[in-house]
Amino acid sequence: MKKILLSVLVAGSLLATSCKEVKKGATDLKDATVETAGSAAAATTDAAGAVVNGAKDAGSAVADGAKDAANAVVDKATEAVSSALGGVSIPSFANEAITKNLTEYAAYAKDYIAANGNLAKISALAPKGAALLAKGKELASKLNVQDMAKYKSVLSAIQSKMAPAK
Repeated sequence: MKKILLSVLVAGSLLATSCKEVKKGATDLKDATVETAGSAAAATTDAAGAVVNGAKDAGSAVADGAKDAANAVVDKATEAVSSALGGVSIPSFANEAITKNLTEYAAYAKDYIAANGNLAKISALAPKGAALLAKGKELASKLNVQDMAKYKSVLSAIQSKMAPAK
């Protein structure tokens, strides 16, 4: 009986000791889980902040790109003035009088083409055309080489549109 009693006491002490270790292990596991969850939450918050900042930067870049594209379109639109004559655009010149002269000459060309070979209408328009060409040549004589090339190119384009009407 002493042996049985002794065996029960040893088994009981082992169980008591092992239960304390299990409780201690469970507490350690709980602490580790809480610490890991806290680290994961901090990492998630940091990552979310980085995503938000990246989205803000990307949005700013897109907005800046859109502004630049819009400004380029506006610059191109102001650089070339549309004329009364379809298919001919008039570039802007430093001297605004040249741009105005070419615009008026394009309107004259449109009227000339609309006359459709009617000699009475063409005869009435002839003095206006001659005056515009004379004024244009006077203004063009003061242009630099690059602007003179642009002027001649536009004038040639307008006159080529008039040629079929003659």
